[in-house]
Parts: sequence; structure tokens; C-alpha cells
Amino acid sequence: MLTRFAPAPTGFLHLGHVVNALYVWGYAREAGGRVLLRIEDHDRQRSRPEYERAILEDLAWLGFQADGPPVRQSDREPVYRGALARLAGQGLMYGCACTRAELQQAPPGLDGERPYPGTCRSRGLPLADGIGWRVRMTPGEERFDDRLLGPQVQDPSAQCGDLLVRDRLGNWTYQFAVVADDWAQQITDVIRGVDLLASTGRQIRLARLLGRATPPRFAHHPLVMRTATEKLSKSDGDTGVRDLRAAGWAAAEVLAHARALVS
Repeated sequence: MLTRFAPAPTGFLHLGHVVNALYVWGYAREAGGRVLLRIEDHDRQRSRPEYERAILEDLAWLGFQADGPPVRQSDREPVYRGALARLAGQGLMYGCACTRAELQQAPPGLDGERPYPGTCRSRGLPLADGIGWRVRMTPGEERFDDRLLGPQVQDPSAQCGDLLVRDRLGNWTYQFAVVADDWAQQITDVIRGVDLLASTGRQIRLARLLGRATPPRFAHHPLVMRTATEKLSKSDGDTGVRDLRAAGWAAAEVLAHARALVS
């Protein structure tokens, strides 16, 4: 078993991350597996080195030791270019000039998402800077058995439409980068919060298009909620590991508190 813990350095570590780390390392150690640390800094505008340093410090303080040095998405441009070439070679890629305002006009689909309606599919726009790059998603179901939630069925075309893989600012998207990385790093198990459950079908589909016949296994665990309808975020300072440390909490107390929040 090989899994990963993959924080984005766009803020400090909070209790939601701690819960995820408990699940990731817990499953890995139970199976005699390994955990890789991936710094998902694909968003170049929001990622900060000071956040990465703080994340690494807090993980070490909590006792979470990865099996190897961290890997940064910002260092993996050749991986993403190679994956893009495989998609382009199948005639699946096209440029998209739609603005955010235009995309917001699309009618809501499943799970409240607004699937891309294919506006630029036939425009013949090149994969150029300053516009989005999309991969075609044909209709069809993806079925998988979640380790915690059981059998799942999703249709990526109905959920999200043609998937954005690179945005108009030149950032590789989360959906694309994690699929390329999970395959390149030979990740066998993806353990993450239930808020990412809806992303699974499209990631399985994209992995298959890239040549990965057997996707990783998935487990989606409960979230730490700030309210009945709102999950924790990096902006919730009172739940940050740094703040709890400053308030005098011991590492064992933070871990016990995180476990209690989802028990």
C-alpha cells in the first residue's frame, strides 16, 4: 500500500488536516504501507513558502513522519506536460476562452455544480497562454467501491462537463495534477475527506484516458465541521495547529481532540 498526504501551502495546518493525517497514516500503518508527502502548490498565486515551512513544522511536531522527502507540484512540470501530450495525442484537448462570468451562467447540474456546456468544443482554439485548456468528457458512468462509503456511481460528463486541466493564468488544475501525480508516484490508495467524493469519478476517467487501467482505491472520511453546513477552512484561525500550540496545547492533546471531533 502506498498513499499520500497532500496539503496545499495556501494557509496553515488546521484540525481538518490533522483528521486527514490520522486517517492517512492510520490506514497506511495498519496495512504495513508507506505515506508520501506531496506539497500541492499548483496554485502559484496563492501558495506561499512560509505556509509550506509551517506545515512541515506542524506535521513534525504532531509526529507524522512521511516515507521520504516532500515532493512539490511546482517541480513537476515535465510530468504534467507528458500527461497533456498523451491527451492531446488522442485529440481530446481544446482551448477554452470562456470567462468565469460566462461559466456562472450555465445551469446547475448534479451536486450543485455547473457542468461546462462545451461552448468552445468546436471553436478550434489552440492550447495557448491566456485561455483555459479542457479535456473532453463523454457521457458514461464510473463505478467504484469506496472503502468507507460503499459502492458509488458517477457520470463525470453530467457532473462537470469537459474538465479544465490548465487555467487561463497558467496553473495546472487540482483535478489534473493529482491524477497525473498519483499515477506517476504509483499511489495505490487515496484517503481524503468526503468533500472530494464528487471528484472521484472524473479522476478515475481522466486516469484511464492517461493510460492507467486500474485506478487507486478510495476512502472518503468524515469532515470536521465548523457549523452544521460549513466545514473548517484555513481562515478559521481558532482551529489552526499553530494557534493551539501557542495556546499551550501538547501534540497529544491536539491529536486526541481531532479524533474526538469525528468519532
